[in-house]
Amino acid sequence: MSKLDSPLVDPRLLAGRRILVTGAARGLGLAFSEALAEAGAQVAMADILGTELNDQADRLRAAGLRAEPFVLDLRDANSCKRCAQDAVHVMGGLDGLVNNASITDSGGRSAEELDVATWDKVMEVNVRGTWLITTACLPALRASGRGSIVNVASDTALWGAPRLLAYVASKGALISMSRSLARELGADNITVNTVAPGLTRVQATDYVPAARHELYRTQRAIAREQIPADLCGTVAFCLSDLSRFMTGQLLAVNGGMVMH
Repeated sequence: MSKLDSPLVDPRLLAGRRILVTGAARGLGLAFSEALAEAGAQVAMADILGTELNDQADRLRAAGLRAEPFVLDLRDANSCKRCAQDAVHVMGGLDGLVNNASITDSGGRSAEELDVATWDKVMEVNVRGTWLITTACLPALRASGRGSIVNVASDTALWGAPRLLAYVASKGALISMSRSLARELGADNITVNTVAPGLTRVQATDYVPAARHELYRTQRAIAREQIPADLCGTVAFCLSDLSRFMTGQLLAVNGGMVMH
């Protein structure tokens, strides 16, 4: 995806919106950042990978898109507060948050092989970190009057992928968190929805055995590999005025591997 190609999303859909995307240095987060910027949004790209993040933000700006990098460590509450404050300061407010950043770490190990330190790290980043950055962004989202939160879960939480327990549990927690937050924040006109991708071809899934990729491909109603572009339209929709009366919902975008 680039400014030179046909945009994935209508360039008017998110005009004037200010959106923070976590895990934006690579993979899905980078794809979301580019697509949202192409749809007219000003995007705050947040990630712990500072050098890579700056390089990607520079690339998007060189293509005429509005993107600013902000270092974010989801394990650090102060980092979450600082990232939210800095993004709001630079953009003049905040209308949307995409909680995309997460780690896998537990892949390939059974429940008995999984160690406590790995379990705690996955939960600290994927669940606690999502809560921390969300609450740090809430004052600005309330002030917007049209705030939207999109939490990126995984269809592994819907079909129960084996030997991935901590990750699956963390993504299940995100789905439940989204519903609870939707109840809490409805009065503030903030929507909260969850997008659950299937196994997607990104750098973070290079470790996944070829047999698992093939299982996904053959079991999908749309029998092909999933790429980041397959998710961008759904995320943009959830952040736009087209979905203002939709909240607390789970959208499984996986080519029909799981039909929810």
